[in-house]
Amino acid sequence: MAIKNRAMLIGSIGAGKSTLTNALLGRKVKAVKTQSLIFYDWIVDTPGEYSENPLFYKNIMATALEVTHVLYLQDATRKKMIFPHAFSTAINKLPIGVVTKSDSEEADIEMAVYQLKKVMVNRGPIVITSSVNNEGIEELRTLVNLNSMQEMKAYVENNPSPFILL
Repeated sequence: MAIKNRAMLIGSIGAGKSTLTNALLGRKVKAVKTQSLIFYDWIVDTPGEYSENPLFYKNIMATALEVTHVLYLQDATRKKMIFPHAFSTAINKLPIGVVTKSDSEEADIEMAVYQLKKVMVNRGPIVITSSVNNEGIEELRTLVNLNSMQEMKAYVENNPSPFILL
């Protein structure tokens, strides 16, 4: 599927942004620590420091000007959420919550979803992913190809998937 929109991935250090980027692009390469903004085709991979340090929020805001969607990543193996409450409301782009590492034995998917709902204030879908098992990857590609909250909501409602929540 050709992707016509562009998505920025943001999340903590080690949340799985680069691994998810590789899965979304169908690349079979080992993920490495992202040191600066990296533009891959339709994806912008950001360093975890951008999300973990409020002094870097301006970088997130500036980069958001170049994308249509922002993917907020929450590692299912971590209890801590690094984004402030309602953070997505400060970025006027289509939000998609992404639970990463759902295949881990330590995964607490319910907690990760709860954390993302606080960040996104119940705006946008949440996709549960495993880059290792390729779960939720096609759903994410489809959502990024959509152009409005209404289209994303209709897609989720009309295409039941165990990997997507509204």
